[in-house]
Amino acid sequence: MLKADGVTKVFDKFRLDNITFEIPPGYICGLVGENGSGKTTLIRIICGLYEPTSGSVAIDGDITDEEHVSARQKTGVVLNTDIFDDFLTLEANGRRFGKYYQKYSHENLLEYISEFGLDPKKKYAWNSKGEKLKFALAFALSYDPVLLVLDEPAANFDPEFREKFNRILREFTSSGERSVLLSTHIMSDAEQFSDYLLMLRKGKQVLFGDIETVRSRYRMVSGNINVIKNLKDRVISVEQGELGCKALVRGRENISEFLDQWEPSVEELMCFFSREGK
Repeated sequence: MLKADGVTKVFDKFRLDNITFEIPPGYICGLVGENGSGKTTLIRIICGLYEPTSGSVAIDGDITDEEHVSARQKTGVVLNTDIFDDFLTLEANGRRFGKYYQKYSHENLLEYISEFGLDPKKKYAWNSKGEKLKFALAFALSYDPVLLVLDEPAANFDPEFREKFNRILREFTSSGERSVLLSTHIMSDAEQFSDYLLMLRKGKQVLFGDIETVRSRYRMVSGNINVIKNLKDRVISVEQGELGCKALVRGRENISEFLDQWEPSVEELMCFFSREGK
């Protein structure tokens, strides 16, 4: 469904380096990483807003770049920036931008606007940040894409809509023919929504795979620092606190019985990989 092959983008002070992954149809992939890790750059490449320096992205078999319109027709995008006309109503924005999508349905848009509790006659600029993102989601769904690319929308949704958002994502992928890439800095969202996990750090790909398999490759341990150090190069990073030491380590075997151990959460993976090498 979504395939990135060696995607690299070079700027003066930042490099997104050799990102390679594939999300099969019917699944949600959480995209996580610290600020500056390259999440937004990758999303803009996927959406055709940036040309990669090297490598390629394909959506449902179609290469995405500035010239390949077919891939864009299949992609619903919710960015964390305003892309609609401030001075038009939500309904008028739909008509204006919907004409660029072959499968756009104004009737579908109005149904989503109603379901999301929005006012179609309200000018775009008069909506809150959360309402604007709800409208962007409604518009993205209105032309029946096969891929949804979502750039950290959930943080701006109220608790009631977050439940609906979860249902929408599951319904969207339930046919087994459509997929979602969800960028988020809320690790509980990545845990709750995602089937796959893609983690970036400083422009490099740290982790990718189905979320349970990824988590099973690592263990959290806690106990005496010297016992932890005996795990040597298996240790990703260590956190020392008043109550002792915790560490993320590679593999599940041959861990001392003197250490407590458990499977890491997505938040723990993110936290301890962010400290690697420090």
